[in-house]
Amino acid sequence: MSAPSSAEHTALKQQIRALAQDLGFQALGVANIALEEDAQRLQDWIARGWHGQMAYMHRHGQKRWTPADLVPGTLSVLSARMDYWPAESAGALSVLERPELAYVSRYALGRDYHKLLRSRLQKLADAIADLIGEFGYRVFVDSAPVLEKPLARNAGLGWIGKHTNLIARDAGSYFFLGEIYTDLPLSPDAPVADHCGSCRRCLDACPTAALPAPYQIDARRCISYLTIEHQGPIPLELRPMLGNRIYGCDDCQLVCPWNKYARLAGEPDFRARHGLDQSSLIELFSWDEVIFMSRTEGSAIRRIGHVRWLRNIAIALGNAPSSADAIAALQARAGHPDETVREAVGWALQRQKSGPHREQFPSALDRRVQVRLPQP
Repeated sequence: MSAPSSAEHTALKQQIRALAQDLGFQALGVANIALEEDAQRLQDWIARGWHGQMAYMHRHGQKRWTPADLVPGTLSVLSARMDYWPAESAGALSVLERPELAYVSRYALGRDYHKLLRSRLQKLADAIADLIGEFGYRVFVDSAPVLEKPLARNAGLGWIGKHTNLIARDAGSYFFLGEIYTDLPLSPDAPVADHCGSCRRCLDACPTAALPAPYQIDARRCISYLTIEHQGPIPLELRPMLGNRIYGCDDCQLVCPWNKYARLAGEPDFRARHGLDQSSLIELFSWDEVIFMSRTEGSAIRRIGHVRWLRNIAIALGNAPSSADAIAALQARAGHPDETVREAVGWALQRQKSGPHREQFPSALDRRVQVRLPQP
């Protein structure tokens, strides 16, 4: 096919945005592929060891920051946003304030976003091909070495905030990102300015001090990393700070003032499944592997496996108020065949038997930080 002329770029971009909106995306932009400064920041981050066990972060070399090396012929990148905060779910703060309940990051309560976004982006690519004919492209949703947040920033979808998440001025930060690398010579959109200003609420609210400075994150201390990516025992000194967070953490976003502009997701697949928005720790700890695999089918949670699931919940039970029920639940797992689970259970039993403790339950409210939640 012949590439669109310069005069056709604006009209084509408008058509692509309209197609994206019809497919459930809330925003779409065209990114330039100049990522040299981001490449240097990534390499500095890895050199500090802040990526922890995520060895994949330093694989693939410059393919991660040079889109045309990853997908030959790439001239521009379409970056798309889809809001995820689930409608009709229990309030995040109300769950965090009840240590007998399990807190699951709100992005993971519904269907696995990887599959949904990838399917929608493929449909978008097909629709573009219907408009202009065949073209070169490849769809990505966390599926390859892609610097998705810098690309979204370059596409004008927002700025990278002090907590290292992308923030949109009109939508906060509760959204997923996906990309289409393309050989279309589309003109890039203009990046937006950083609007974090002097605010440091996200840094102050992080339970584990994983944000040592603005725009920097030490993944080794991040609760999302510890409960999802990290294999083996979680460091002892960080366990009390996890509170009842068993999969991910939203604290740095919960306190962000820009999330007053966030909206509930219109996508039914993002609604909470199996009561995971407010289940008790003891109930979830009782799931055997068969039940775990069944109830996490089609969910992002399944990727951590049953062992890490039990490890995380055991630690949360160790942080919960002492009770005979919690002790009985832990004792039932004391002989688990996996050493990591047995060790976490032993730690939790010691905590449960030592009596009440609350010092380990920092939250946004404890720090008297105003919290913003999505509005209908």
